[in-house]
Amino acid sequence: MNTTKRAATDSSPTECTVEAVHPESVRRVAQTLPSDEALHRLADFFKILGDPTRIRIVQALFISELCVCDIASLLHVGRSAVSHQLATLRQANLVAYRRAGKTIYYRLRDEHVKLIVDQGLEHTTE
Repeated sequence: MNTTKRAATDSSPTECTVEAVHPESVRRVAQTLPSDEALHRLADFFKILGDPTRIRIVQALFISELCVCDIASLLHVGRSAVSHQLATLRQANLVAYRRAGKTIYYRLRDEHVKLIVDQGLEHTTE
């Protein structure tokens, strides 16, 4: 996944100057939190899924492997827009593809993305 540069003003837990009220709890939680880099990668992942067209493409690929033309037809958007979104999804390792002659078919790389999107939809419809 493509990571973006972070501003020098990003604060980390070690830069905090506030005295903890419950230092043992703070130490216990700090030991189990993911690294800053892991959290940045997760934020980048959610940015990738933060576009409605990309989510619609991912949802279509839950159901079937599809080519660019079929995705464009399904979503009522241009082929170039679909290709651009698929390139973003490919760079993030969310989709894979195979070539059959001149046609390229796209599919989800794994089931994790489906689970995350399904959970998100369930959460937003509660």
